[in-house]
Amino acid sequence: MSDERFTNWAGSIVFGARRFHRPSTVAQVQELVAAGGSVKVLGSGHSFNRMADTRGDLVSLAGLPRIVEVGADRTSVRVDGGIRYGELAARLHAEGLALHTMASLPHISVAGAVATATHGSGWRHANLATAVSAIELVRGDGTAVTLRRGADGDAFAGAVVHLGALGVITALTLDVVPAYELRQYVYDDLPRAALQSHLPEILADGYSVSLFTTWSTPDMAAVWLKRRDPMPAGDFHGARRATAPRHPVPGMPARSSTDQSGEPGPWHTRLPHFRMEFTPSSGEELQSEYHVPRDRALEAIDALQAIGARVAPVLQVCELRTIAADELWLSPNYRRDTFALHFTWIADAGAVLPVVADVEEALAPLDARPHWGKIFTITPATVRARYDRFADFVALAREYDPEGVLRNPWLDDLLG
Repeated sequence: MSDERFTNWAGSIVFGARRFHRPSTVAQVQELVAAGGSVKVLGSGHSFNRMADTRGDLVSLAGLPRIVEVGADRTSVRVDGGIRYGELAARLHAEGLALHTMASLPHISVAGAVATATHGSGWRHANLATAVSAIELVRGDGTAVTLRRGADGDAFAGAVVHLGALGVITALTLDVVPAYELRQYVYDDLPRAALQSHLPEILADGYSVSLFTTWSTPDMAAVWLKRRDPMPAGDFHGARRATAPRHPVPGMPARSSTDQSGEPGPWHTRLPHFRMEFTPSSGEELQSEYHVPRDRALEAIDALQAIGARVAPVLQVCELRTIAADELWLSPNYRRDTFALHFTWIADAGAVLPVVADVEEALAPLDARPHWGKIFTITPATVRARYDRFADFVALAREYDPEGVLRNPWLDDLLG
């Protein structure tokens, strides 16, 4: 236990916890929760709102024993609640196995990413949480339970993306696939006309595809393609092959970026934008993200370009990606293929928040769902209305945490 003060990764949130705990066993986690009071779990801290904040006990699971147990049939792996994707990926690759996708950062915790439906990119690839086949959690009364895909039906679909409202996740079982190799290519200056004529083709032309823009011009600043097969020589829909490695944020040094040479390499060294051995930035940023139906992607691009003069002065970069639909109740990709717009803002909340509100207004006709771990100003009532199973999730949260041990003001506002 410690009285030290903690912040999120970006330093923009100072947590109000009275005590900080780093339990080394699941039994210790159960004792902390069963003691009552307010308990919240902090993963890698890569969130930009107060969903992990508490006035009570803040818990890190990084001290739990590392678990990487490959199933006998080599189609699954059981991991502990504190492991990060970069560490897991290296261990899996050594076994000749892989995950179906990864996020831009390999530094984030598996449990935290699952809880918030964090994602990578790919026309056919769903978010990270869809790999979960079993969840081991400590409920609000301190009891340990396990939920499994198939066996626990509706409850499982509601519990995977849980926002920390159902329990403390002590272990997860994930689907895995045989290890594979990818190549990464970066192209500069994708013309707006190419988006108008070929956007679905562009987004599907790779295992993972990301577009980057600052909304200061109609064109995309860059396209990042991660592919199994080599790219043909020449331009990509009018975009030129980059002459040197790039960082996603224009002007930033590319030392922390993953290989962009087009040479094949292990999946976990190509899927993220950043290398595990480097801190990708100083954290001097704020982030927002919104998910709209994929078949309305051009409408979203037009809406943002219409307010580009407001957005560009406080924006570092915006990344555009696609994610396949899933059946997880609180996933922003629930039952719809998605086009996601991710904003990396400057570290000035006073200047950024009014622009965030402008972005939300522009995307409102598209039924935009915010990423749970980012900054958003959409009212809780509006957010609830954009999820068909939200009322069912609230009921599930009351069942698993009837005394509200795992609640905090952020969850109270959201869940009602």
